[in-house]
Amino acid sequence: MPNRFTPQIANALGLSETPEITTIRTDALPSYFAVSELASASIGMAGAMISNWRALETGSLAPVTVDQRLASKWFDMTIRPQGWKLPSIWDPLAGDYQTRDGWIRLHTNAPHHRAAALSVLGDYQTRDDLAMAVRDWQSDALETKIVAANGCAAAMRSLAEWQAHQQGKAIATDPLISWQQHAKTIVTPASIDSTCPLRGIRVLDLTRVLSGPVAGRFLAAYGADVLRIDPPGWDEGAVIPEVTLGKRCAGLDLREAEDRKIFEDLVSNADILLHGYRPAALPALGYDAKTLRTINPALIDVTLSAYGWTGPWAKRRGFDSLVQMSCGIADWGMMQASAEKPIPLPVQALDHATGYLMAASAVRALIRRATHGEITTARHSLARTAHMLSKTATPDCIGRVAAETDADIAANLEETDWGPARRIAFPVNIAGTPHRWDHPAGKLHRHAARW
Repeated sequence: MPNRFTPQIANALGLSETPEITTIRTDALPSYFAVSELASASIGMAGAMISNWRALETGSLAPVTVDQRLASKWFDMTIRPQGWKLPSIWDPLAGDYQTRDGWIRLHTNAPHHRAAALSVLGDYQTRDDLAMAVRDWQSDALETKIVAANGCAAAMRSLAEWQAHQQGKAIATDPLISWQQHAKTIVTPASIDSTCPLRGIRVLDLTRVLSGPVAGRFLAAYGADVLRIDPPGWDEGAVIPEVTLGKRCAGLDLREAEDRKIFEDLVSNADILLHGYRPAALPALGYDAKTLRTINPALIDVTLSAYGWTGPWAKRRGFDSLVQMSCGIADWGMMQASAEKPIPLPVQALDHATGYLMAASAVRALIRRATHGEITTARHSLARTAHMLSKTATPDCIGRVAAETDADIAANLEETDWGPARRIAFPVNIAGTPHRWDHPAGKLHRHAARW
């Protein structure tokens, strides 16, 4: 059966021609939504854009094959430590809590987000004690209070409630990818190596958990020089060994004059900027879109927000798990399963799918720059990806993925900063274009901030 997401993504990318995309092993994660179909479509279309880019050199589109079983696994943790363990992904207080009138999810992984939630609820150290405090609140009131304290929370809404919500209405009218074309400039692309097509492309990665890092990891697989920049003291725990594969990782403090000079030099020599700050965050540091284009008129800007770019929640902090609560996904699962608590997707599919869409749009922008001199900004949001996925809601939990075997694991051993590891085999194959990562996963701040 044709993948229902592929035409939507191709249309959002403005593609008039795509390579042949073949899907094999159509295992599906158990879900009330078409999660595995979304995985194969988003990863497959990212591969299709690499095929389109290399076709500028070869004159023909290389066919793409996507293994849906492996794609489903790449929507989860792919790293398999050998002789060591990953720390927990979640802060002990993060999760779903029952309120007086429903459910709310608290996101407390970042220390300042945890502090914000506790500033509203009280300084509780255990889930049980915190749960008792949350029960005294109405969901909407607590969500509003925590967000006002610069924290992250989401009351659970139904699909219908989200469709009637002002932010849900705004998302429904937004395109899957919002494009902005800027003044043209002359950029002469270097010769494209068909076996390593993004070699020589510089990607400045300012993103955090999880979409942007997924995009950068994919671009690095095909030769891009991806340099991740983090502020002082930032860490993401178990996610770091997962998403730093293929990247160099440096640190800068954009409040310091010397680091700002280094950052501006990096921007001036970058091809692509990936960032996932809320809409007003970079401008608050003095780097709005106009300033960035002044520093580098040829810069391609690919950016992400949680709740979209228009509507009353456009500046709201958010993460995949929160958006699933807001937009009705968790409620739908709970209702269909007749469960006593929210049922989210089996993986953080909004993050991963949006990450591959970001990678695809970055390559599409490279093509437009090389062929038409157009400089592009591409805007994405988790909520808009959720809107697309929510159209596949079904009353039946469909899908099953057989237990993992050695055949699912890539043969090579990766020497990470934490110890040796293996990974799930890469799910996409572009004929004549092998993937590879030049840097194993490693800790943040370990490299110099330079190209």
